[in-house]
Order: sequence, then C-alpha cells, then structure tokens
Amino acid sequence: MSFTALRIHEDPEVPHLRWLTLDRPEARNAYSEAMVKELPAALDALESDDDVWCVALTGAGRSFSAGGDLKQMRDHAGMFAGDPVRLRSNYIRGIHSVPRRLARFDKPIIAAINGAAIGAGLDLACMCDLRIASEHAKLGSTFVKLGLVPGDGGAYFLARTIGLPRAMELILTGRILAAPQALALGLVHEVVPADQLEARTRAVAAEICGNGPLAVRLAKSAALRSWDLPMDAALELAATYQGIAQNSADHDEAVGAFLDKRTPEFRGE
Repeated sequence: MSFTALRIHEDPEVPHLRWLTLDRPEARNAYSEAMVKELPAALDALESDDDVWCVALTGAGRSFSAGGDLKQMRDHAGMFAGDPVRLRSNYIRGIHSVPRRLARFDKPIIAAINGAAIGAGLDLACMCDLRIASEHAKLGSTFVKLGLVPGDGGAYFLARTIGLPRAMELILTGRILAAPQALALGLVHEVVPADQLEARTRAVAAEICGNGPLAVRLAKSAALRSWDLPMDAALELAATYQGIAQNSADHDEAVGAFLDKRTPEFRGE
C-alpha cells in the first residue's frame, strides 16, 4: 500500500516495531485531506499485520504536527470549506475518522513527539497510548487563539490524558507548553534529548514487544474499555479477556519459561 502524506517503515533493531511517520514536513505535518484518509488506512494495515506488535508515530522534519493547515483555513478551502452544515459534515466524515480509528486500534502506539505538537497535532499525540517528547517539543491546545474549538476530538482526549481541570486551563488559555512543563502536567511520559528520541522510543517499544503480544493487546483493550464502565461490567470484561489469554500458547510458553529460568519466545498465539 502506498501513501502520499505518511510513511510506514520497519525498525532496524526491533523486529516487531513499525514507525508511522507523518510526511508533510513542508507544512509542518499539518493535516491534509490525503493524511486524513491515509491515517485510518495505515492503521488498518498495521493492525492486520500479525508481525506488527507495536507502532511508533512521529513526524518528518522538525515538527510532530502543526494541526490544521492555516493556508486552507485562510482560504476556507478543502476541509475548511462550506457553510456550518457542510463543515459539520466535513468533520464527522473526515478528520473524525482519525480519532475513531485510533480508539479502536488494539496494538500499543507510542507518540514520539519530535517537535511542535500544536492544536490537532497535540490531540493526535493524546490519542496514542504513550508519549515521549524531545526536549525541543512544544505542545499546545491553541484552537481558541484561532477563534476555533477543539473540533477533532481534543476536548475529549486531552481531558482523559491530564484530567479535566488541567485540560480546561490549556483549552481556555491556548497556552503553549515547553516539554518540561508538559512532563510536569503528565501530558508526556518522558522528555529526552532530541538526538535520543528515536533510541528511547525504540527501547520502550522493545520492552513492550518483549511481552506476549496477545496479552498486551487484550490488556490495552481492557484498560481503555473499562474506563467508562461500572465496576461489575469491567470485571466481567477482565474475566472474559483472561479466559482468552490463559488458554493461549503464549501464556503456556511464558509460564514454562519462567519456571525454566529462560527468556520466553512469544508468537502471538
């Protein structure tokens, strides 16, 4: 499958890791119609590939993603064209396909935030499971500074990432945070020197890929789905997933390896 606004490539050191790179560096990896269509398709391909156990999302060039394309906004063109009814439809049928697909993506995905993650770019990072930032990264929910609301799902995902009170502060002020400030708020999990971002992301991915891939996927699903469930429903879901995991070949391999004091060889079965 070929793409015009992003790239998928293997990692040279972690066999089951794939890098998904936003590839519009000339536009600071801002969303385009092509990127909106290609991101869900790329996630479909990555999810259906049994050899992929973890994904790292990053941006080409100096930015992670600048969010919306300001030139298209100025010209009221592309996804920003039309009256209120058409624009609402554009969002629901267009950019909303990205958070909807990421919410259903059942493999771990790490945002390697190499530079600015602004507006919808920050929201995209918040849709990932883990966030590792370069020391040069800048993060902000800047919609109100452009007379806009977080229309792509940011109001939902940012609050789930750092809690409603802190999210409200960032959404209403449009403040841009330096990487250390983002770390202090829990917006990112780690901040590393720029030249170590790829290596650190790779190391975290390798740690994840060292576990049983089926168990990892089920554990991710259990954590996300349990968030809004009553306790009894969450426990029932956990019991169901445990029934699947405990009857897997990987579980038997892990128990045997632990008792034999050796490294398990997982196959995702």
